[in-house]
Amino acid sequence: MVGHIQVSLDFLEFPPTCTCDGGDESPPIQLLGLNATSLAVWVVNPFIRSCCSFTPWLIWNIPPMDMIPGNIPKITDVTLPIPCNQGMNDYGITGYTGPCPPPGESHRYLFRVYGLDTMLTILPGSTSHDLVAAMRGHVLQYGETVAICTR
Repeated sequence: MVGHIQVSLDFLEFPPTCTCDGGDESPPIQLLGLNATSLAVWVVNPFIRSCCSFTPWLIWNIPPMDMIPGNIPKITDVTLPIPCNQGMNDYGITGYTGPCPPPGESHRYLFRVYGLDTMLTILPGSTSHDLVAAMRGHVLQYGETVAICTR
């Protein structure tokens, strides 16, 4: 049975600093009830019209903490502000890419957080398919939250 992590953001609607219209910075993510060896975060826009879902951020091997800091550098092997690895998002780049829906549209983004029983051995720069395969059998906890971006 998978336990629950309470996941929250400081906003319901993305601030410009976290979108393509601003700084394109990853947001801080608050966590409660965590009891795991490492964390993975998979952000998904589930309703892109041209496909079925879209991944703008993959990050894993995050040490357990109550707050994942914002503005994580867009590199595969991060040492500061926290040690972690990031993958290739569906834009074809490493790290977080902020929401950028077409003008007049609102898009919803799910922040899925996984508490794992191990550090993952997949290569930095891996894809969402690689992350899902690596997490299989290692998920102890799960939680998610949602944010909206309107342009």
